Amino acid sequence: MATIVQCLSSCATLESQFKVLSLKGISCSSSSVSTRRASSATVCSSLSFSQSVSQCVAFSSGNLWVQKPTRQLIVCEATAPTKKADSAAKRARQAEKRRLYNKSKKSEARTRMKKVLEALEGLKKKTEAQPDEIVSVEKLIGEAYSAIDKAVKVKALHKNTGARRKSRLARRKKAVEIHHGWYVPDAAAPVASEAVTIAA
Repeated sequence: MATIVQCLSSCATLESQFKVLSLKGISCSSSSVSTRRASSATVCSSLSFSQSVSQCVAFSSGNLWVQKPTRQLIVCEATAPTKKADSAAKRARQAEKRRLYNKSKKSEARTRMKKVLEALEGLKKKTEAQPDEIVSVEKLIGEAYSAIDKAVKVKALHKNTGARRKSRLARRKKAVEIHHGWYVPDAAAPVASEAVTIAA
């Protein structure tokens, strides 16, 4: 009889047990759960009833039977944080600074190269060009070399790319000098081959 009375008291408090929940060891009411669900800082990982009710006893016309309580569905929403971590935001700022700095260095090197190539093209088209006019072009070439070397030093350009671009300017300058007859390349000297005799 004591068991029946205990089960009846459990059935009477079933509604309050559904309202009182345990959230990570902290009991809270259903109204406070809804307000906490609205804030993104609270993340619900597990929900459980503070007391478990296994069976409920009910009487009907003098008969005694056991009826299990209906299962209640509780939905818990977990939202991932949308804000970036401080370290990731700092890395993004640093990457943007480096990108702009490297872009300026590469742009300066291209601009200096373009000025040299335009000066060489104009000098090549002149019919009565003097050898002294190449001095101004050599000054521009020196500025272009300096810009390329700075870009390579800060690793905005690969060292092989810098060497290739400087070689391109030097070859263009030599082509203009050959075109006007200011430079005559030496003829390649034939390599003498020596016969090697093996003593028997």
